[in-house]
Amino acid sequence: MNQYDVIVIGGGVSGLSASIYTSRSFLKTLNIAGFPAGGQLMWTTEVENFPGFPEGIMGPDLIENMRKQAIKFGTSFIDENVVSISGSYSEGFVVKSESNQEFHAKSIIISVGSNPKKLNAPGEDKLSARGVSYCAVCDGAFFKEKEVAVVGGGDSAMEEANYLSKYASTVHVLVRGTEENMKASAIMLDKAKKNPKVKFHFETQIKEIKGDKFVESVDVTTSDRSTLNLPLSAVFVAIGWKPNTDFLGNLVAKDELGYIKVTNQTNTSVEGVFVSGDSADPRYRQAITAAGTGAMAAIDVERFLSH
Repeated sequence: MNQYDVIVIGGGVSGLSASIYTSRSFLKTLNIAGFPAGGQLMWTTEVENFPGFPEGIMGPDLIENMRKQAIKFGTSFIDENVVSISGSYSEGFVVKSESNQEFHAKSIIISVGSNPKKLNAPGEDKLSARGVSYCAVCDGAFFKEKEVAVVGGGDSAMEEANYLSKYASTVHVLVRGTEENMKASAIMLDKAKKNPKVKFHFETQIKEIKGDKFVESVDVTTSDRSTLNLPLSAVFVAIGWKPNTDFLGNLVAKDELGYIKVTNQTNTSVEGVFVSGDSADPRYRQAITAAGTGAMAAIDVERFLSH
């Protein structure tokens, strides 16, 4: 029987951080990393804000380094997706993978992250990480004195627009609906409207994102159904995120958006099941915060099992 002290579900920066800590604490650790493994950083080019890399590091290289570090301390890896978790701490947990393999553990760390909601516009996937971004804090500094766009009408979009104005010459905010129907709170909208670098385009939708190697412009449809081309260097999509927690069913308590509820530090509503990273964090969504909560979850697991 495949029996482990802890199974970490997720091969991104949070799950890898957790695996390094648990295996270094001599807990028999299996990381079921997902397929494709690596999380959001596998689609990120240069990461400039992860401590310890003054010249920056490519996202896939950071993931590879962390995975090698986890393997060094004894973590086993399987690059598959998990389809179900059953059992309890008293009976033991059973984790089933896509290939119908079953793995048994005394404890679980869920580190499955979240994915940005996409526009599904032509050119979006092709130019992802080449001007199409889902994180202003991560990528905004690459576009100093450039014209960029933010897509969305909620508080997150307003926050992204104001943040990007520190770097960009102009931030075009593309809102699908009217100003009256925007989801953003009045205070966030007012702050963005008062920003001299932010320009709003209401009743506007992206028709196509254009560019050869990098974003060069976008075609948008306007309220009168005409097409307008905006020369841009980047498109920041801010229409929401979806945590990858559907496979859990009702195993643990989740909020209305699907984020796992935390009862105490990294504990979930189920004894022996812990959570780290973006699947419990709708606010920060940074590699360093995900890595930090991965370490926290591992420490909590080690203390839980030792007691």
